[in-house]
Amino acid sequence: MKLEPKAASPRYLEIQHTLEDAIVSGTWPTGHKLPSELELAEQFGCARMTMGRAIGALVEAGLLVRRRRAGTFVATPRVEETVLEIHDIAAEVRASGRQYAFERRARRVRPATASDAARLDVGAGAPVLLIHGVHRANGAPIAMEERLINLAATPQARTQAFLETPPGSWLLQEAPWTEAEHQIDAVNADEETAGLLVLAPASACLRMERRTWRGAVSVTWVRLTFPGDQHRLVGRFRAQAAPRRVVG
Repeated sequence: MKLEPKAASPRYLEIQHTLEDAIVSGTWPTGHKLPSELELAEQFGCARMTMGRAIGALVEAGLLVRRRRAGTFVATPRVEETVLEIHDIAAEVRASGRQYAFERRARRVRPATASDAARLDVGAGAPVLLIHGVHRANGAPIAMEERLINLAATPQARTQAFLETPPGSWLLQEAPWTEAEHQIDAVNADEETAGLLVLAPASACLRMERRTWRGAVSVTWVRLTFPGDQHRLVGRFRAQAAPRRVVG
């Protein structure tokens, strides 16, 4: 198929809009592999740098995806984006080049208390696993974790010690979630939290409570407490609207 550029200015925007129309109209469906930048530059009669700028804008907009050594493809449409994602603390620490460790401080199976039942959407007395621990990077504490796991939903957790692998990393692999709920608060460290995170009493902390489900079944509730000066949340999201022109 030969694409004809539409009248627009500057040149890279003409090309960008033409490629965008091919994607939005379905002429280039999801997964379609584009010709190389050199081939497209020859087709449009432009410099390769101009073509690269047009394609780069569409990659930034999420309409195209570049795969190393494979080429450029039409991206899968994003139906929904979440402001907050569930991150693997251990993986993020290691990716930063630091040594990760999880210090498990408590682990026990117990019948769900009234508080447990409310947090996990289970009946009182249902078997749950309680875990307390501290996440460390290069030996320094970076987060305190309090977690409940619904053993009716993930019975395999009953035999896990969680001495080296933190429960969050394990759950991401063994009990993938389909729905999540976050609650975030700014709090002052109580005596226990200050001691575990090596903070001055009443220091500012960021506390996140999260619940996850797999289908209609609750999997886990967790409360993570971070030193306030060492953690921040960044959310980027897109308004749900009809396709629009991408401005480079």
